[in-house]
Amino acid sequence: MPKLLLAENGKGWASFQKLLVSLFRFLIPFLVGGEMRDTTRALYKGTLRVLLVLLHDFPEFLCDYHFSFCDVIPHSCIQLRNLILSAFPRNMRLPDPFTPNLKVDLLAEIHQPPRVLSDYTTGLTVSFKRDIDNYLRTREQAPFLDNIREILAADPNVQDIYSGGSKYNVPMINALVLYVGINGIAQLHAKTPQSSSPIAHTPSMDIYQQLLNELDSEGRYLFLSAIANQLRYPNSHTHYFSRVLLYLFYETTQESIKEQVTRYICISLAHFDMLSWRN
Repeated sequence: MPKLLLAENGKGWASFQKLLVSLFRFLIPFLVGGEMRDTTRALYKGTLRVLLVLLHDFPEFLCDYHFSFCDVIPHSCIQLRNLILSAFPRNMRLPDPFTPNLKVDLLAEIHQPPRVLSDYTTGLTVSFKRDIDNYLRTREQAPFLDNIREILAADPNVQDIYSGGSKYNVPMINALVLYVGINGIAQLHAKTPQSSSPIAHTPSMDIYQQLLNELDSEGRYLFLSAIANQLRYPNSHTHYFSRVLLYLFYETTQESIKEQVTRYICISLAHFDMLSWRN
């Protein structure tokens, strides 16, 4: 592991990322089942120790590949996910959240995009990505918005042990949320360099609101989880997606949806608590 991670110019990072994803995939059936034998439990504890080493010595590795890891880790494995999402670059000093009158919008870091080395577009089909790009560019009426639930549904003919029995294509939802968000940030910065520019009535927010309103409870859970995965250390993605969550909560009139959004606002606060503790 040290030889791969210490290779010059990060040449071994991609190889170690594939190994770690394979480890998570091997553990998934046991983690989803909720019952582990002593041998599997020992492997899980060893995996946690590896992540703690990475978190301490190579946090940038977890930061850069967080999408790939969260894409395969079941949502029920909160400890694993929080370890990954609490990573932040070693050269960054996090602001004290208890600082009086702390203004997040004034932090220099929220204007800086994080480095994402994962290929987050692989979960999108070519035609679906083309429709998304066209809507983000022109905002013309798009049929895919009305059929979003069917598009994101898992193939019933494919038995995927990594989906945790979900009726949705989880990797596609994760890819869609991040891809639309990155494009939304780019469009906002094209209008004004300030990250605090309004996110309401933008093509990206149209898609997010459609997802929130059209998906059922399980689909919203996966959609909001994908947003929560982007709430990490101070950067432009964390700032944007935190505003998305708050806007979705403010705009919806359904109490059940407000409850689900509130849950993920609390999760984001838990992430920040872990970051503060590490700092």
